[in-house]
Amino acid sequence: MIKIYNTLTREKEIFTPIEAKKVRMYVCGPTVYNYIHIGNARSAVAFDTIRRYFEYRGYEVNYVSNFTDVDDKIIKAAKELSMTAPEVADRFIQAFKEDTDALNIQPATLHPRVMNHMEDIIKFIEVLIGKGFAYEASGDVYYRTRKFENYGHLSHQSIDELEIGASQRTGEEQALKEDPLDFALWKSAKADEISWPAPWGHGRPGWHIECSVMATKHLGATIDIHGGGQDLEFPHHENEIAQSEAKTGQTFANYWMHNGYVTIGEEDEKMSKSLGNFVTVHEMIKKVDPQILRFFMSTTQYRRPIRYSETTLKEAAANYQKVKNTYENLTFRTTTAVDYLVEDEQNLAELVQLEQRFIEEMDDDFNAANGITVVYELVKRINQYNEQAEVSAAVLAKMGDLLTTWLAIFGIEFQKDEALLDTDIEPLIAERNQARSDRNFARSDEIRDLLKEQGIILEDTPQGTRWRRSE
Repeated sequence: MIKIYNTLTREKEIFTPIEAKKVRMYVCGPTVYNYIHIGNARSAVAFDTIRRYFEYRGYEVNYVSNFTDVDDKIIKAAKELSMTAPEVADRFIQAFKEDTDALNIQPATLHPRVMNHMEDIIKFIEVLIGKGFAYEASGDVYYRTRKFENYGHLSHQSIDELEIGASQRTGEEQALKEDPLDFALWKSAKADEISWPAPWGHGRPGWHIECSVMATKHLGATIDIHGGGQDLEFPHHENEIAQSEAKTGQTFANYWMHNGYVTIGEEDEKMSKSLGNFVTVHEMIKKVDPQILRFFMSTTQYRRPIRYSETTLKEAAANYQKVKNTYENLTFRTTTAVDYLVEDEQNLAELVQLEQRFIEEMDDDFNAANGITVVYELVKRINQYNEQAEVSAAVLAKMGDLLTTWLAIFGIEFQKDEALLDTDIEPLIAERNQARSDRNFARSDEIRDLLKEQGIILEDTPQGTRWRRSE
């Protein structure tokens, strides 16, 4: 049984989907005005890992993650770049796809864009106005926050606490509101800004209404899981609940999941564009293997913060390389395996037990930190097994299947090195082996040095010579 920590109840709950073996999951996507930084990528990686684990456990996942392509930041970027807002959005949606592809993040089942949902947004707002949950004021439309009985339930804040903070705000927009707590559903158009016609005049939607509309349109009035970064819990997700449930009269999401921050610096500050302490994925993958970056982010439990530093990144790189070396060793030993050994049944039974342990750890709120610990134990067993003079094809196949399947959940996929069949390298290795047999050590060393210059590292094992590419 998969258990999920539900932000709404602050408890771990057994996951019971609306439809058996199906998951409807909505995750707030990026506002596309710049390249994503490591903190943004953390959410995409976390929920991609969760999605992959659901699929491993036999669920069909309908995973919707939006692009916010209408926003103040996009309008500002458009002016700075001398582009239109749609051009800015198109540019950085493409950049997002390239960066997430490098991190082996699977595309969502659907990536809806706000600009394609204006008619839906306007109709949604009209329903809220008709029910008395929203009102128009000088071309703007606001949500009556106090009218929604459970406002503050997700973030566990009382309406009185929220009122104190809201009452301290000033400005033209506040003057239009009936109550300081009310938030915008529609903003009237300003000069030189992108806008759309609506019954209240030209304008554009507020941020919160966009996700309510896209989630309910594509997944239904009630969804299984709504996810996003920890910073979205309030006010964004709180407002989504208020809007959606006021319109439909139904529970918006049964489980709320929030991933932890990526922190940076001695003070462990949250990485963010507003603080200027961010590192973009676009720049990072020019310096660091994207698979190492993925490994770094996906092997921490999603609710825990990740501390980004040179040290933690190097630790991830070292662990990644150990696992990769084991995979390559296992692949090599497969070529010399025998059909059957007496110990096969015991070894296979122990691997089944290990598989159950992995499931138990990951079923507990997708605990990737504990899950990867089981992977490390498998790696240790593979290394010990490969030290034997004889190995079984059946045992190696099971080990390889577990290793590749589990790593794929974390987004790590090794490609079998096609160079193992390279017509240039293999004959040189054969020639070197013959030279060693003939005690022609000068020629043997010459071939080793030649291959080393080409980035080929030889390893002489009791089972023969194998090779790998240097990092």
